[in-house]
Amino acid sequence: MSIVPAESSSSEAETRGIRVMVEARFAPEYSHPHQGLWFFSYTVTLINEGEQTAQLLRRHWVITDGEGRTEDVEGPGVVGETPTLEPGGSFQYTSGCPLPTPFGSMHGTYLMQTPAGERFDAKIASFVLSGPYTVN
Repeated sequence: MSIVPAESSSSEAETRGIRVMVEARFAPEYSHPHQGLWFFSYTVTLINEGEQTAQLLRRHWVITDGEGRTEDVEGPGVVGETPTLEPGGSFQYTSGCPLPTPFGSMHGTYLMQTPAGERFDAKIASFVLSGPYTVN
């Protein structure tokens, strides 16, 4: 058992030249622990370090709360966009995740497509969601 202060958590993964970096933070201004709601914001940065253009078509998140319950969240694009990353290009966005527990984790994939129509999943490495001074 460890006590984890409210700090940020991060992860990084690279798939076929697409680097996905995530920075997550507890968002006390949107959280209501006495009502069983902890809210976390996360900022994702995608960088195309490869030699081929790739467009983000879909997202798939696996969200696990502190009691081991999982939820799959899938849909088109991210924050209403389907960004195209040229070689050397990047895209960044911020979103959020509510949880019924003060800690959990997220990981997933982005479905990417090249101009030739080839599709592949860019990995989103697991990162921790942790409220202030949680015990896990």
